[in-house]
Amino acid sequence: MTKPLMNLWDRFLFRDRGIIPTKRLLFIVLVYSIVLIIGTLFAISWTFVIIFNFIILFVTLSDLFFSAKKKQISFNRKIVEEMERGISYMVEIEIKNNSSHSLKFRFVDGIPQSFRNHFPVYGKVSGNETERIIYETTALVRGQYELEKLYFRYTSVFGLWEKQITAALPYSVKVIPDLTETKQYLENAQQFLKYEGFKIRKHRSGVSEFAKIRSYVVGDDPRKINWRQTAKLHEVMSNEFEPEHGKIITILLDCGRMMGAELTKGNRLEKVLEAALTVCAAALQKGDSVSVLAFSKDVKVFVPARKGMGHLKTILHAIYDVKVDSVEPNYAQVLQYLETVQKKRSLILLFSDIRTFLYEESVLYYLQRLRQRHLFLMIGIEDEMLLITIKEEPVNPQVAMKKSIAQQEILFIKREKMRWEKQGLQMIEAKDEQLTVTAVSHYFRMINRGLI
Repeated sequence: MTKPLMNLWDRFLFRDRGIIPTKRLLFIVLVYSIVLIIGTLFAISWTFVIIFNFIILFVTLSDLFFSAKKKQISFNRKIVEEMERGISYMVEIEIKNNSSHSLKFRFVDGIPQSFRNHFPVYGKVSGNETERIIYETTALVRGQYELEKLYFRYTSVFGLWEKQITAALPYSVKVIPDLTETKQYLENAQQFLKYEGFKIRKHRSGVSEFAKIRSYVVGDDPRKINWRQTAKLHEVMSNEFEPEHGKIITILLDCGRMMGAELTKGNRLEKVLEAALTVCAAALQKGDSVSVLAFSKDVKVFVPARKGMGHLKTILHAIYDVKVDSVEPNYAQVLQYLETVQKKRSLILLFSDIRTFLYEESVLYYLQRLRQRHLFLMIGIEDEMLLITIKEEPVNPQVAMKKSIAQQEILFIKREKMRWEKQGLQMIEAKDEQLTVTAVSHYFRMINRGLI
């Protein structure tokens, strides 16, 4: 198609820059056409038809003179720079009408299709007024998105013709993992871990750091009584200790094929990211150093170990957009890479699919070498479908066969886990809704026991 024809086609389609008739105008034209058809049965004169056509045309076109010009309307969008996945946020669209004519409008914002929206949005702006419209949106997929345009249509009070405006409002938005559990932990760590049955306890002073002096309470070790402060304040005071800090925590995130398995909310990788970030927050808050490595077939992201809560933002910005790859994870290559970048002793937390990991016999050699220097813990998500299949009644041969295969799979996992644990490699599985609590509580157990 030649360029002139393309330009003509663009004008015909308007490309959201033209003027189109509204349903009201089309209805008026339809009624007028019916009247003319009926009038032909009574042999009305052509003079009457022509005059009436001019009247209708004048009335409809006069509607354009009572609507604002496009240059008299300006827009502004207000939205947060970072949105958490699955959390609803409010977006504000500011519409400024610099004309003396009021207008009715509807618009569709250029939000990506992976966001949950309710468009179009309707409203009205009076002359020489500014209207602020707020709508709700929810991001369902992590990543960085570019918001480009606002598609705006408006009519005058009569509503016969609809003008179209495409406003360029460029803006960049990051969709990060859901940090609800991380925030809950930072607000009240003890309450967050309560239903796990785990309590953050202070440790023996031999491998601990002095924290503070507080009032003695029932259950405290009498050997921790600070007699000098007790004599000075005339109240029994006790020394409080906490596990020494400065440990290194290395978190490995599997982004392989099985991590894309869907759960009730999101997939396995989404839950793993949320749990990993909460563990990072817990470790950094306690003064430990944290490094993160995301991998599938190759190393995707590596964040070196650092201290301080500011490092949590560095980790978040590094891993917020990691995606599931349609390949099996290469554990051997990742562990070999880890040997070269992590020389000091650390706690290695591997978030992965346990069944995939157990089938990798070659990994045992590298883990045995790592075990000499590091402490290893693997955390996976339970396969709910496998557990449901085991509980089914064998009402027919097909169900019985599925149940038998599921039982064999469970026995294989238990047998292999015992074999690996004899090598000093711990493995645990948790339900998806309890993954974060399980990971954080096991981190504290290992720290409190002085295993690192």
